[in-house]
Amino acid sequence: MSYCATIETMQPEERKALHKNYHDNHYGFPIHNDDELFGRLIMEINQAGLSWETILKKEDSFRKAYSNFSIEKIAAYTEKDRERLLSDPGIIRNKLKVNAAIENAKTILDLKKEFGSFEKWLEHHHPKTKEEWVKLFKKTFKFTGGEIVGEFLMSIGFLKGAHSENCTINEKIFASNPKWKQI
Repeated sequence: MSYCATIETMQPEERKALHKNYHDNHYGFPIHNDDELFGRLIMEINQAGLSWETILKKEDSFRKAYSNFSIEKIAAYTEKDRERLLSDPGIIRNKLKVNAAIENAKTILDLKKEFGSFEKWLEHHHPKTKEEWVKLFKKTFKFTGGEIVGEFLMSIGFLKGAHSENCTINEKIFASNPKWKQI
């Protein structure tokens, strides 16, 4: 059963509302703000091995803990910041995931020097197959396997497939001009 269909069967209503908000307003829609793009990558990395629901419930805590996903601020994090993150019960306290966020922020700063923005770096490499994207991400970033990269790129409109074909949200996504539409 697709994510689109599963949401309609979710109980209790609070759980359904949490997923429906993400599904209807965020999943598959292009993001044009580098900090928000990076925030989505942080969330996808942290989802590895856990449910997406866990990550959605912790999104506000992630924003607070990771300086509202500011690439510049996260790239400048010190050992004290790492320790703070690893002791924060509001986020996922996994050393590899925390280190990946900090190191990936530094990588994105370098990409921004060369391409102007994280989004422009993504656009520079578009279009690619999922396999090609995974290879590029693994070469460029920390903690970015196939599922993480695929979900990240679908969630920001670079790869098609975020919604089932009969989902009513596809019309809104199509109108937002996702990258997969521009091939």
